[in-house]
Formats: sequence, C-alpha cells, structure tokens
Amino acid sequence: MTLRFRKLVRTSVAATAILANAAITPANAFCGFYVAQADAKLFNQSSKVVLSRDGEQTAITMASDFEGDVKEFAVVVPVPTFIERKQIGVVEPKTIEHLDKYTAPRLVEYHDEDPCRPRIAFSRSGIPYPAAVGVVQERASRSYGVTIEASYDVAEYDVLILSAQESDGLTRWLTDNQYRIPQGAEAVLGSYIKQGMRFFVAKVNVDRMKNLGTGNLRPLQVRYQSPKFMVPLRLGTVNAKGPQDLIIYALTKNGRVEAANYRTVKIPSDIDVPLYLKNEFGPFYKALFERAVARENMQAVFVEYAWDMGWCDPCAADPMSNKELVELGARWIGSDDDAPFSARRNVAPGSNAYVTRLHVRYDAKSFPEDIVFTETKDRSNFQGRYIQHHPWRGEATCAAAKTYKEELPARFAKQATDVAQLTGWLQSDIVAKMEKSGETAIK
Repeated sequence: MTLRFRKLVRTSVAATAILANAAITPANAFCGFYVAQADAKLFNQSSKVVLSRDGEQTAITMASDFEGDVKEFAVVVPVPTFIERKQIGVVEPKTIEHLDKYTAPRLVEYHDEDPCRPRIAFSRSGIPYPAAVGVVQERASRSYGVTIEASYDVAEYDVLILSAQESDGLTRWLTDNQYRIPQGAEAVLGSYIKQGMRFFVAKVNVDRMKNLGTGNLRPLQVRYQSPKFMVPLRLGTVNAKGPQDLIIYALTKNGRVEAANYRTVKIPSDIDVPLYLKNEFGPFYKALFERAVARENMQAVFVEYAWDMGWCDPCAADPMSNKELVELGARWIGSDDDAPFSARRNVAPGSNAYVTRLHVRYDAKSFPEDIVFTETKDRSNFQGRYIQHHPWRGEATCAAAKTYKEELPARFAKQATDVAQLTGWLQSDIVAKMEKSGETAIK
C-alpha cells in the first residue's frame, strides 16, 4: 500500500526546489487575557525554520507542509561547511508546533471598569513563568565534477554531503540520480558553488521509516560552525508557483535577530480592534499581514514576536521547557530537563534564551539574495498584539459614566477606521459587523 500522509516536514526553504523520484524581569507587562492566535497554519505555501545561534555555532531545523508520497520527498540544502554525522538529527514536529503557537501574533481582551469606581494606581511586573562516516569517493564521477564527501543514515533519511566544481555537473548528477531539477536551478546552484558551499541532500528511506514506526517525516536539523548566519531561500524560489511564506524562529543568547541585507520591520501592533474579530482573528491577521507586505513592496522581513523565553504576557501557549529548547539547538542553557524554562530559579545570567519570530513573504524578484542575519543586543520585548476592550454596560450613576458612554461611539469609529486601514476591508462592512456586537460608531 502506498504510504501517503500530511506532514510537517516543504522541509526548509530550499526543500521545495528539488524532489526525488517523480529569566529577565519584565519592565512593563502587557497584561490582558489571551483569546486567539494567528499561527503558521494561516498561510499556504509556507515553510518554518528554527535558527539557534551561539557565537558562530548555528543549528538550523527545517520544517514544512509537504504533502504526498514519501518516496517523492527529497531535500537539497546549501550548507557552508562539511557536515559530520554527529551534526545531523531529527526534531519532533510537536516541538516546532509549540514554538509556533508560543510566538504567534495574538488577540487579547480586557473589560472596561465601572467608570464610577475609584481608580487605584498600581504597577504590575510580569511573572516569569556514531562518529562521522568515512568519506565516500567511489560513487563520485569526474565527468560530473561532483564529490560525495559523506553518506549517512539519519533516522528515516538517507543523507549525502556533496561538493561540486560546476553547476552544470551538479545538475546532471542530480538528474541522473533521479532528482527532478526545475528550470532555472542551475544558476542558483552555481552561485552557491562559487561561495564554496556544500550541499546537504536527504531522501526518505521508506523501509527504515516503516521499521521506526514514526508514521510521519520529522524535521531535519543540521548543526555547524560558520561565521555565515543566513537562510538559503533562493533555491526554494526556482519552481515556486508564486510568492511563498517563510517563518523563522531565531533562538539566541543576547537579543533580537534582524536581517542585515533587507529591511526589518515590526508588524503593526498594540491596536484596539472590534469585538466581532474574536471569531475572525485568523482572516484579520492574514489580511493585515498581506497589507503590510504590499506596503513594503514585498521587500521586508517582519518581526512578529521578540521576547525573553523565560516569561510571556499574555502567553499564547505554555512556556517552552529546557528540553524543547535544547532539542531546537539552544544548548547553551545548560539543562535539558522537562521543567519550563521560566521555572528554573537558578539559571545563571547569560544562560537564558531570547526568541525572535520573523515572517517573510518572498519570490525570486523581491528577494534576489539569501537573507543574512545579525544578532543584536536589544532585549526589549515586542509582540504582534491586538486588543479588544469590552465596554462597561452598567447604569450611568455618575458624571464620569455619562462622559464614558458619550465617548464610546468615537472609540468604535476609530476601531473601524484602524481595521479598514490595516486590512483593506471596506469600512462600511466593518461598521455593520460592529453594530451587531453592540458597538455603534458615529455615522
């Protein structure tokens, strides 16, 4: 019986290009009650990459929404150095799913207080919640100019590490070994060869996968030492049918990650929105993101979340455990127990982790170069956060309550205007839906 299924592992940005065989104390907590999120599942044609960076040590974990027969799955990823077997592993899909939910843009709600109740000023601080296989030369061919530098068995994958002299030789080698090469791939492969990069090639070993009994393909992780801090996205544009979405989760020791060769822009955030969007938050955020992409001419990398992993406010998911963070490559934290990271009270300064969630929509024209990253020392907190304020509906028993109610229509009107500007939706449609929720704006 043909083994088919839906799985997490278009593995990496480059994976779609070639297929085989057919705790820090928070200064100002946001507060609020989390009610909805906009995770990666909103976006079709999307890939997810986790980058853990410590000095010049990088771990890249590659996940995707590839669908089909596992015999038709393969991935070719440019890597900056030779890769040994001990530098390759697999990650459980649920770990990346957890990180995605934890960092996703979120909707929070508040309830307005009785305007007649005396207000007490207070401040709130957040609560941290085998040795490498020998070099294999016998299959290399001088006519191709391709060298198979190593061959590894990695869980359900067969992995090769290739080097090449010319792109046409590498293209012919891949084609002759039953890899489907899309038109235009040769030039992109050639640019990586000129940089002295190798190629990480992985296929599914169906028999071994059945013996392992995993039932699905797991994301691959590659660890290497290199000054290059980048994601090789150009190969993934070669056979793409249109723009693709890439979500990057960067785990670092020091602070926020941003693109060095493209504009890095924070997604619009901290905006009051109507109550009806609680049931339409997914479409709202998708429209907001698409509008932001258009505003930047699809030439920017968007920050959706940047925060210390030791705490969150509001939390869109349970905090990540040390074990999960280490699994994703953040080995510097010094512990791989199952307790959430924030539960450790004796973590030494500097051993914590900071996460940056970056979202990019790209094609070959808008992103002609691979994204190169830089780690900053900025540990300020940011999240894509959208706020609902439930109006107080009590009797106007004081002057303040009367003033409050008189000001509500203007508040609702501003929300309608803001949502229209953020999404491109018709303001009249927004106003009509708001009225059904009891939010009548000024006409």
